[in-house]
Amino acid sequence: MSTTTVLIVIGIFFVATVLLGSLPFVHRARQRRSGAASPHAPVAVSPPAARTIDEPVAVRVPTPATFSSGLASSRRTLRERLASINRRRPDETAWETLEEALLGADVGVETTMATLERLRSTAADQDIVDADELVQALADQMRAALDADRTLHATAPDREGATPVWLFVGVNGVGKTTTIGKVGARLSADGQLVVMAAADTFRAAADSQLQTWADRCGAALISGSSGADPSSVVHDAVSAAAARGADVVLADTAGRLQNRKNLMDELAKVRRVADREPGAVAETLLVIDATTGQNGLSQARAFAEATDVTGVVLTKLDGSAKGGIVFAIEAELGLPVKLVGLGEGPDDLVDFDAESYVNALLGVDADEQG
Repeated sequence: MSTTTVLIVIGIFFVATVLLGSLPFVHRARQRRSGAASPHAPVAVSPPAARTIDEPVAVRVPTPATFSSGLASSRRTLRERLASINRRRPDETAWETLEEALLGADVGVETTMATLERLRSTAADQDIVDADELVQALADQMRAALDADRTLHATAPDREGATPVWLFVGVNGVGKTTTIGKVGARLSADGQLVVMAAADTFRAAADSQLQTWADRCGAALISGSSGADPSSVVHDAVSAAAARGADVVLADTAGRLQNRKNLMDELAKVRRVADREPGAVAETLLVIDATTGQNGLSQARAFAEATDVTGVVLTKLDGSAKGGIVFAIEAELGLPVKLVGLGEGPDDLVDFDAESYVNALLGVDADEQG
């Protein structure tokens, strides 16, 4: 090989080496020009996407049909049990069947016994002689029992002017983060400016899941590093919301077992911090998975003691045959169910409507109400 050939080969090798070495720098320069963030740069605040809030928005109102489809499994279980007493005079066997049906729907022992005692009195007073009439009377009684105030408060009592905070609490896996995303989408559709606080700093990908929801509805997200103090994240979110004039802060929290005292104490601290100026806790919503049935009651008791729960969000009601848990929650704990999940879609978290719920649960025609 001649000297000239050797020099040409060396030259080509040198040029190729330089070009390959420059590729990462070219890629980063393109990222900077396109506005992409470095994958190593911490991101604490995500601003809301641009949106128009002065256009009229159609609000989705719960309908009996919505509850009817969502409670199909619970209704099927109840109606199968009650089929044996249709079109016959109520006797002791009919009463036992009715008791089994309510217990099977997870209404709860105490609530079932109290319900049937009142129903027996009604049946005697009205001289009910047909089991179908008895079921109708039960529906009337159930509707009357679910008369709690289900208002979702936009401001905290006696704290006018403070930035309202809605705190979401509950055990692992009940759907808190998804619930917050759906609530945020609903409030944003109503023209409200929403800030989300990713105070679940322990579950991997919790903040990225909430970021996806924030992007969908144009909310700002305040997050912290992994393992950060959740109280500090909530404090930063409230401060940011107050500075921006936001309407509400939706605060996610890490799931925790109700029997872990140290974790419940931490949750109580989060609530105290959220209630300090410039913020004020307007709602503390306990998220319960409807498929857990009576286990949800022990959860509710512990969380209510730690955080002054104001209401319940019941998720996955469409996937449960235990839809009667609503009665146990309200009768035994005195907590109103304010929102229910009837599907996977962003619009399937709806206001709890007692009349639609009872009609769908028992399979009663709304036109036959007494």
